[in-house]
Formats: sequence, C-alpha cells, structure tokens
Amino acid sequence: MTSLRDTLNKRHRTERRFRMAGKLSMLSGLFALVVLLSYILIQGAGGFFRYEVALMVDTNHPALEKRQYRKVINVALYETLRLEDRRLRLQARQLLSRAAPDVLEEHLSRGDASSPSKQQIWLPLSPLGEGVLTETYDATLPEEERPIKDSHIRWLSALEEQGMVRHAFNSDFFTQGASSAPERAGVGIALLGSFLMMLIVASISLPLGVASAIYLEEFAPRKSRWVRLIELNINNLAAVPSIVFGILGLAIFINTFGLPRSSPLVGGLVLTLMTLPTIIIATRAVLQAVPSSIKWAAYGLGASKQQALFHHVLPIASPGIITGAIIGLAQALGETAPLLIIGMVAFVADYPQTITEPASALPVQTFIWAGSPDPAFATRTAASIVVLLFFLIAMNAIAVYLRHRFEKRGLL
Repeated sequence: MTSLRDTLNKRHRTERRFRMAGKLSMLSGLFALVVLLSYILIQGAGGFFRYEVALMVDTNHPALEKRQYRKVINVALYETLRLEDRRLRLQARQLLSRAAPDVLEEHLSRGDASSPSKQQIWLPLSPLGEGVLTETYDATLPEEERPIKDSHIRWLSALEEQGMVRHAFNSDFFTQGASSAPERAGVGIALLGSFLMMLIVASISLPLGVASAIYLEEFAPRKSRWVRLIELNINNLAAVPSIVFGILGLAIFINTFGLPRSSPLVGGLVLTLMTLPTIIIATRAVLQAVPSSIKWAAYGLGASKQQALFHHVLPIASPGIITGAIIGLAQALGETAPLLIIGMVAFVADYPQTITEPASALPVQTFIWAGSPDPAFATRTAASIVVLLFFLIAMNAIAVYLRHRFEKRGLL
C-alpha cells in the first residue's frame, strides 16, 4: 500500500517536472526570438550603410547644361583611374551605382556660384563594387567565372589606400522611395504611408470600437436576437482572413465609392474594418472583468448608469482597452495582403501630399524587395523589417507612456 509520503513525493516530482517543462519552453521561445532578431539586425545593418567613392567632378563641364550627369561622372572616373583603353573604361563604369547621377544632381542643386570648378563629390558604389569591398565574391576563382574582374579589385584597392573610399551612413534609405537601384531605394514614402494609415485606423477604429463594445456590454438588451446576431458576426469577423477585407475594400471603397487606389485613405479604411472586431472583443472582455461591486457601489451613492460607467468602470478598464487597441493596431501595421489587393504595390517614387495620393506601406515595400531578383535588395529587405519593428516598438512605447500618464493623474 502506497504511503502518504510516497504520494506527496510523487506529486512534488510531477510539479518539478511541470515547472522545468515550462522554463524550457520559455527559454526555447526566448532563444528563438533572440536568434531571429539577431539575424535580422545583422542582415539589415548593411541597408543602413553604403560604400561611396570620392571623385573630382568638373562642375563647369558643358555636358551639365544638357543634364548629362552620367557623362560627367564617367569623365571624372576615367581621370581618377587614368584610363585610356575603351574596354577598361567599360569595366570601370560597373563600379558606380545607377543612382550616382541623382546624387550629383542633388549636390549641384545645393551648390553656389563661388564653389570651385572641380569639387570632390562622394558617389555611391554599385552592388558589384560593394561586393568587391565586402569580399562577397570568391576572388580565387578564375576571372571568367566571377562577375568581378581583377581590374575591379585593383582599382578599388588603390582608391581605398588613398582614402577615397568610405563606408558612410545611408541617409537615402530613410528619405527616398522606390527605386530600381538598391543603393538609392529607401523606406521614406512607405514609412509615411504606414504612419498616415495608422492615424486613420486609430482615429476611426478606437472610438468606434470602444463605443460599440460599451453599448453591447452595458446598454444593449441581452435577449435581443439582433444583438446576439451582431455579437456572432463580430466574433466571426475576427477570424476572417485579412485578404477578404482587401477584397471588400476593393469592392466598396474603390469600385463603388470611387476612392483612389494605392492611397493611405483606402488602406486606412480597409485596415480599420480588420481592426474593429479585435478592439471590440478585447474591450468587452476588459469591461466584463471589472468587478460588478464597483458599479453597484456607485449606484448606491446615487450615480447614474452613465456616471458609474465613465467615472468608475472605464478608468479601471483603460489599461486593458489600450492593450487591446495596441494589439489591433500592431496587427494592422504588419498586414500586407489587403494592401496588395487595393493596389498599394504600385511603384511610388514621390511623397504623397494628401491621404488620397498614391503611397506605399512598410510591409508592402518589404514584400516587393523580398521578391526582387537583385541580391542587393536582400539587405534592404532586412533593414526595412528592422524599421517596421522599431515602428511597432514606438507605438507600444506611446501606449505605455499614456497608461503611465493616466496613472499619475489618478484615473486608473
């Protein structure tokens, strides 16, 4: 017959194994998260920097009057490398980025008349040139079996020894939009588009969702069939695939109401439809968790139902409501499928001036770069993911700050 001590020891062993399993699960998840974030940060670091070469450019060259910036850059490159042979000149052109003429044009637009005729200008290297410096290509292979030539390695080594090559911060990544040249591509327009959409989502879904949850939980008749039908549909909408909301937005906002495609307005409205069920369900759950004794105590002191709700119940439920709103907004921030349906996959190179002009979004921009055959966009993809994560962290930080402010004011 099993003694009481043996039974207790067996229970204690079982409890220790259960605790150990929980700790291992938590550590495994934390390890996977650290590995994932570390990999993304390491890969994305290259997107925040780029290699540049200094060339002495003749800013009084006659070709500049015809906006032939590439020709002026090539002349400066040939003079720097002292090249006369046509074949070598063609190879040397491969070192400079396709975005170099744009950089030169911007530099000249910022200059003044008193500047010297020959100026040192830092121009971005091409992915081929960056690959030489980062040793991406195997230089031990025969020259005909690799994209880089021995002349590329020799030229960049000489320029590096002279201090004419630098690894500089890529400010274009945060200011530029879509570009076929990876050295010039950036998330500026996508960042602004996501910000505008989040403003629309927060300004519509948060008050509408909280108000709907308050009505359904506090004022709606419990036995009404219509109320039960609405509750059932809200719960079902929370599980609908996001691409369905994109199709719905395409049919209603674009085809029916004629709103412009690829605009933050349509994107924000579509994401609002997707976010509303999450906010309503989370807010109702928080309101149900508030002890009923709070309301009855307010009623006992003569407060009306509205006073008890707004002066006692909502302040207590505010942390949970903010948490539910952040969950909904974070889900909307990372959505790609509904935005692809409404046309936000378009090539957008200019900043939108209003919410009805075409724009992109961070998840969509990441999706486009991830599918690019150019390997140089791989680092831009990881860098855009890092920006998206920091955007999400900033949203959560704002929510934490607001909760802290409410607590200091004695509202919670």
